[in-house]
Amino acid sequence: MNNTEFYERLGVSKDASQDEIKKAYRKMSKKYHPDLNKEAGAEQKYKDIQEAYETLSDSQKRASYDQFGAAGAGGGFGSGAGGFGGFDGSGFGGFEDIFSSFFGGGASRNPNAPRQGDDLQYRVDLSFEEAIFGTEKEVKYSREASCGTCSGSGAKPGTNPVTCGRCHGAGVMTVDTQTPLGMMRRQVTCDRCHGRGQEIISPCQTCRGTGHEEQVHKVFVKVPAGVETGQQIRLADQGEAGFNGGPYGDLFVIINVRPSDKFKREGATIYYQLDLNFVQAALGDTIEVPTVHGAVELIIPEGTQTGKTFRLKGKGAPRLRGGGQGDQHVTVTVVTPTKLNDGQKAALKSFAEASGFNQVHPKKKGFFDKVKDAFDDI
Repeated sequence: MNNTEFYERLGVSKDASQDEIKKAYRKMSKKYHPDLNKEAGAEQKYKDIQEAYETLSDSQKRASYDQFGAAGAGGGFGSGAGGFGGFDGSGFGGFEDIFSSFFGGGASRNPNAPRQGDDLQYRVDLSFEEAIFGTEKEVKYSREASCGTCSGSGAKPGTNPVTCGRCHGAGVMTVDTQTPLGMMRRQVTCDRCHGRGQEIISPCQTCRGTGHEEQVHKVFVKVPAGVETGQQIRLADQGEAGFNGGPYGDLFVIINVRPSDKFKREGATIYYQLDLNFVQAALGDTIEVPTVHGAVELIIPEGTQTGKTFRLKGKGAPRLRGGGQGDQHVTVTVVTPTKLNDGQKAALKSFAEASGFNQVHPKKKGFFDKVKDAFDDI
């Protein structure tokens, strides 16, 4: 039992996502489409690709295929079925129809019914400020568009596709197979129209019968204020062209916000770290603090300690779904100087004496400490 062959036909791994399978199928089917590729063996290769995609694009069929191989996906019970050897259902009216309903037969979708095109994704990078205030971005990307020459029909202008003479427009054919369980009936993709239900006698020269052509598409997207990394904006009908006159798919714009060198953000709250010297922290001060809305004055009360957080109301990011503006939190870090001149040292010693700190014994620098300081000053 080979339950990897279908994946190999599409050139994907066994753990491929549905999007990866769909993209691989579109690429391979275009490469080997009989209307586009006249090389020997191309048509059979196209049929093999169709068969693989028909199974792997259906979650139930794919699960059965992964477990039992092609027999499971196509309608067999796999090696686990027993007790029915040699059973012939011909004497039971409607028995084959029952099996048909379980194993792929019965009614199928109309291959000529309009189908929506595939969705696309595009990542947009924003600066920290653009995400807070909103912006408009131009998005430029390649997509499969409806062919402008044949209007998506795939047929040469002045001609029309015709109903397939083999499957009579159904896109599938019924095949009976003798199995140990009796006669099994299943549906397979029509090998003449390749599941489309129609044949194109005179293909369009622009799209070569596919109905689609590559297009560089441009659209402007309005980014609302307050977006964050990972959020997405849906642009209807900006994806790839549909089939049989179906609508275009959608474009999903994925937001990525570049970090700021000043601020951090969590939702509508913005965080800023403020460094103070110990004089400002001890005596208090009035200083300017940056915000995304511009600098504001912040009063630092005397005796402020490291870790103290001040709240600047309304200076954060807007709440995306309404509810006003967030706040900015300013957290203080008191910075201890690493080098002091003689006057500063004398002042601190006087402060220590005035405070009753008589047990302060600064370490005396040795020769190597002085050499290190000399090199640091160069």
